[in-house]
Amino acid sequence: MTENEQQVAGLLLAAGGGRRLGGRPKALLEHRGRPLVEHAVGVLRAAGCTRVHVVLGAAAAVVRERAELGDCVLVENPEWADGMGSSLRAGLDSLTGTKARAALVSLVDQPGIGAAAVRRVLAAYEDETSLVSAAYDGVRGHPVLLGAAHWAGISATATGDRGARAYLKEREDAITLVECADVAEPYDIDTTADLTHLE
Repeated sequence: MTENEQQVAGLLLAAGGGRRLGGRPKALLEHRGRPLVEHAVGVLRAAGCTRVHVVLGAAAAVVRERAELGDCVLVENPEWADGMGSSLRAGLDSLTGTKARAALVSLVDQPGIGAAAVRRVLAAYEDETSLVSAAYDGVRGHPVLLGAAHWAGISATATGDRGARAYLKEREDAITLVECADVAEPYDIDTTADLTHLE
């Protein structure tokens, strides 16, 4: 196990209620015969994240029941309906006190981003001041790696659906961009039309 793998925890945001999908929780959408949340955890594991925290929200009890999330730390976000910001805060809070020096944040509804892209972002980690983001043809996307030195600042600004966006925008120059367009597709599963991306 490399040092990066021990120091960087995977943080999967999987709390969304799928409002534009007619209220179907994204974690439970089926992909390759299993719940999408299980696929997303598998990607983080395959990329080398040994500690994975999963933030659940919508239908959390059903997700726990249906998805095999064995060694993951499951974090329930009672405020999931407020948007991604609250889930990011809950996830970062859950990592406080662990040995993690950075969080590699991925979203449950991006199955086009596989282990190869996650591995690249992970490889760019240096220490707890690191800020790393996957880029697609130069445009910043997910996953993002947030060093522990930034967690308090990110939590203070993560509101609504914004997540870490405002915090990162102010620190554009400090972010290491890792081009991933050759190995991943950053589409989201947001609407019924997007369901064609699932296998």
